[in-house]
Amino acid sequence: MAEQPTGWRVVLIAIVQPIAEEVISAVRGMGHDAVAWLLPRRPHLKDSPPPPWGETTDKSAPQDVNIILARSKEEIGPLLRGLEPDVVLCWGFPWKIPQDALDIPRYGSVNHHPAALPRHRGPIPLSWALREGDTEFYSTWHRMDAELDTGAILAQKTIPILDEETTIWEMGPRVVQASVELLPRVFERLAAGDPGEPQAEEGASWAGFLEEDYAAIDWSQTSREIHNQVRAWSIAFQSEPEGPFAELDGERVKVKRTSLADPGDGSPAHETGDGRIWILETEPTS
Repeated sequence: MAEQPTGWRVVLIAIVQPIAEEVISAVRGMGHDAVAWLLPRRPHLKDSPPPPWGETTDKSAPQDVNIILARSKEEIGPLLRGLEPDVVLCWGFPWKIPQDALDIPRYGSVNHHPAALPRHRGPIPLSWALREGDTEFYSTWHRMDAELDTGAILAQKTIPILDEETTIWEMGPRVVQASVELLPRVFERLAAGDPGEPQAEEGASWAGFLEEDYAAIDWSQTSREIHNQVRAWSIAFQSEPEGPFAELDGERVKVKRTSLADPGDGSPAHETGDGRIWILETEPTS
């Protein structure tokens, strides 16, 4: 393995604070300077409610990093020029970043996408991995270009999908941990000027927001298909309409969590096409 670079100026572009904290910590642990974390201003996120971790503020954000709130994607380039980054890392961002901004970092702009690229390009790849019955999640770091999730791959790793995990708070930490473990390899390839492996177009697919065709539970499907449907919706952020919905005891409810095995806590079971599934959590529909 080549000698690891140190002392780079790194800018992170992301909106999820728990992810930002892990990446900033990893970058610093590799001997680099995380100089800034760039986020979009809240009004540009469709007036969405505060995230589960709360609003990012000077008090809540990682210390000793500049917090920059961009008012538009067109402002990202000028802001980056002033920061003089060696590398930009992006992970989970709602805007398509202009090419002029991507070209600013000395060693390049790199995005993290939790999918087996070129499969599952798009906003909710974890949901689509569940929807299609995958047994593994993927972590992929790739160079950024003018399109979404199409750049050359620098590092990739698999993460087993566990049946007992039902929410992003259970699945997410393992994906994040696997991803930050890949960063030394990413930085090594950037330092060497390695362009990465171009993505093939064969097998490419789009992981778009879930729609009505997937919003109703069909109890004739297998328990695993239903379990994956419930989990896919639980992490399908910003999908409209919400889901999945089902009739239970004559009431239409949103099913939020299920289990393939009896949890032993009295949770009700429902017959499926190949057995039973346990309903752990529902909420009434309006």
